[in-house]
Amino acid sequence: MSVRELVVLGTASQVPTRHRNHNGYLLRWDGEGILFDPGEGTQRQMLRAGVAAHDINRICVTHFHGDHSLGLAGVIQRINLDRVPHPVTAHYPASGQRFFERLRYATAYRETVALDQKPVGGDSAVLATTDAYTLDAHRLSHPVESYGYRITEPDGRRMLPEKLAAHGIRGPGVGRLQREGVLDGVTLDDVSEVRRGQRFAFVMDTRLCDGVYALAEGCDMLVIESTFLDEDEQLASDHGHLTAGQAARVARDAGVRHLVLTHFSQRYSDPYEFERQARAAGYEGELTVAQDLWRIPVPKRT
Repeated sequence: MSVRELVVLGTASQVPTRHRNHNGYLLRWDGEGILFDPGEGTQRQMLRAGVAAHDINRICVTHFHGDHSLGLAGVIQRINLDRVPHPVTAHYPASGQRFFERLRYATAYRETVALDQKPVGGDSAVLATTDAYTLDAHRLSHPVESYGYRITEPDGRRMLPEKLAAHGIRGPGVGRLQREGVLDGVTLDDVSEVRRGQRFAFVMDTRLCDGVYALAEGCDMLVIESTFLDEDEQLASDHGHLTAGQAARVARDAGVRHLVLTHFSQRYSDPYEFERQARAAGYEGELTVAQDLWRIPVPKRT
């Protein structure tokens, strides 16, 4: 049975608080796990959330500020300690290669796992293409080079029972038609329709820019930073961040089905003010103000 869900490991910006750990997010995508932005304390949050090193197939780092990357050292060492049986691939800004190497080899340990490094460069790049998804990245706007990531499932076909019945196709004939594309003059297009693949995007520290919109377009789930509230929009821009209202307007205009707000400044005490401002900005889809250790299902296919 396929599982597609976001496991939230941490939601704080800059510094952890009593109730929020540094960033960390694991996306379960069927049989794979993609770990985004492992900040300090991620390894312990994994334990609390029931996430094992064996669950990780990819690590995607948006940028090399500490709240998004200081946990890399512990996570990589845990992957090796537990002798994860499959290769793990790491993606990160190529300009931060020296930071990645320092974190990877922060202390002595025994390497037992093949860690494949595929850094990101340019304005956008396709990083991986598998049977289950395409992973691509787009440059964002932050004081240090930063990238957002997007997962796109290939489109499939949805069989239409009423049209199958009209053509007298049933049982093994359905499978044969799916495999061969035609059966007794009836084509797959005659009895099915395109089922759009699911789309997920992860957008952290950034101002509004073209990359934000490219990542968000048509997503079933958008995980996006909303460090500041709208009254601090100038402060957000000065430091390369978004407000709750800005994030919500992006989601509204991009047709996002489920908006997940995260990466909150410690200056705010009421997390639900982010929800209020997002709704005030006109976003009407499903909305979650993320909390540590929550599990958020990716919306079912339409």
